[in-house]
Amino acid sequence: MDIVVLAGGLSDERDVSLASASKISNALIKNKHRVLLLDLYLGMKDVKNFEEAYNLYGKTEYSYQVPKKAPNIKQLIAENQGRMDQIGCNVISICQTADIVFLGLHGGIGENGKLQALFDLHSIKYTGSDYKASMLAMDKVVSKEIMLANDILTPEWCIIDRFHEPTINAPAVIKPNDNGSSIGVEIVEDQSKLFEAINKAKEYSDTILVEQKITGREFSVGILGEQVLPVIELIPKSGFYDYSNKYQAGATEEITPANLAADLSEKMQKIALEIFRKLDLKVYGRVDFLMDVGNHIYCIEANSLPGMTPTSLLPQEALATGISYDKLCQKIVDLSLKKYEE
Repeated sequence: MDIVVLAGGLSDERDVSLASASKISNALIKNKHRVLLLDLYLGMKDVKNFEEAYNLYGKTEYSYQVPKKAPNIKQLIAENQGRMDQIGCNVISICQTADIVFLGLHGGIGENGKLQALFDLHSIKYTGSDYKASMLAMDKVVSKEIMLANDILTPEWCIIDRFHEPTINAPAVIKPNDNGSSIGVEIVEDQSKLFEAINKAKEYSDTILVEQKITGREFSVGILGEQVLPVIELIPKSGFYDYSNKYQAGATEEITPANLAADLSEKMQKIALEIFRKLDLKVYGRVDFLMDVGNHIYCIEANSLPGMTPTSLLPQEALATGISYDKLCQKIVDLSLKKYEE
């Protein structure tokens, strides 16, 4: 098959996306597909379709390492003559002439449903969930409302935006509402640090989520089709599971399957599948949890396009069930094509 692996873009998670997409591309190449890694924002000049783009820019191997700090999007825009449009040259025409687009994107229009809606309008097949489910999962407040409506335990919260300025107290977790990879997230223990953390989060989103701090263990559960993958536990060597600890090799100990009593593992997996279905996610995804000292399981959020970097969680969970990385990427493609047949 001719497969475009779409990555990058103007998202704050563009570096994570490029690392994921490089690994995905290499796996699909090993699976005997013709693969083109395409940056959503940069696009490709002087080509009209997949064939031309592949002949000019196709590679036999890709590589990209996530830097310790999140990317400077303003600098990227400046380097491209201040261009603010999010879809680069010939992206649509290249994707239209491929058999399927593997979405290696994270955050921004690649994960909030906007790109999925655009691709639907242009009859472009893509991996993963549709625009509605992507939108619901990306909006942390909306997904938490859905959890609450379905009696799924999630940390208490309030929001800060132009309509809401509640009085809040530390300790608290401050998050941009529609960002991922823990970019802009701060765990604030000191009341005097709240203002600084909120202002930092406002750099990434107009709506700020202020969550109750849950002290305990961190877990994640992947879903692949209808298969619930083993629970993975995340133990950062310092601090919490932030951007650096997620993407720098060796910064976090990840244990699959997690050292949990069978009943707790099963309960967490059951909750993960329930929220996956309530959000109407498709093909694959990941659900994140915290568990306090009383073994209360709190659902934090769902991810419609989980990371696929060398340190990412979903590939580790799949491997624990005997699914290699190459097979995982192929299965995502196969399940996504089946979605269109149905």
